[in-house]
Amino acid sequence: MRHHFTDSRFGQIHYVEEGTGEPVLLLHQTPRSWDEYRDVLPLLGRRFHAIAMDTPGFGASARPTGEWSVELFAQAVLDLCDALGLDQVALVGHHTGGVIATEVAAAAPDRVRALVLSGMPFVDAPRRHQVATGRPPIDHVERAADGSHLQRLWDNRAAYYPADRPDLLERLVRDALQVLDRVEEGHLAVNRYRMEDRIESVTARTLVLCGELDTFSLPDVPKIVEALPGAICEVLPGTGVPSVDHRPDLFAEAVGRFLLQDGARPRE
Repeated sequence: MRHHFTDSRFGQIHYVEEGTGEPVLLLHQTPRSWDEYRDVLPLLGRRFHAIAMDTPGFGASARPTGEWSVELFAQAVLDLCDALGLDQVALVGHHTGGVIATEVAAAAPDRVRALVLSGMPFVDAPRRHQVATGRPPIDHVERAADGSHLQRLWDNRAAYYPADRPDLLERLVRDALQVLDRVEEGHLAVNRYRMEDRIESVTARTLVLCGELDTFSLPDVPKIVEALPGAICEVLPGTGVPSVDHRPDLFAEAVGRFLLQDGARPRE
């Protein structure tokens, strides 16, 4: 894997790449970084040019000032594509990354050859109202002098992660600490997004992917499939919210199989 930085309108973007061939750009959930795809990159890199970027504000990418939005994140994705000379890419997004990928595909349909939406929530008016009026923050914690906020970061996500894989939660907490003062803002950006108005502009062939234990997003899969005529759906067994890093083998296999069916050329 090779690490790089490139310039964008929002400052430098950090990305990691492996392999050659058709480009596949991987977008992470909040508050993760490229590291979410650490074990997926070498698997996809056997057949594709796999690229995992840090969304602006997260990981090692620059932190934009002002309010963050899905549209801002999508513009950064297109800036990276321009910097790398990628006229068309396959986009793979997990949770927040899926929402960003949807906006990229809606804003620049000619740039997105195929789309994989993994564990993506369907953000419409009822969901925005529900989140605004009743749902507690997902990752937000107040920094405490005794370090107890570290335990709260862990506890906020523990129910969604396998008990026998504490290493996965360690990776999430490490990423969250890099953006602690704005750790919730990716979620807030998602909940402001008017997906119901934008998803109808998506024309790319789409795979809707979700872990069978992802109680957060699995109920929304039928809504997404209905909103994207021709989309196909696959449920990954034995995994949930952290499907990317929990079962990178299943995740990469599903993504690779779909992209090859879509006509992407494997590496010679």
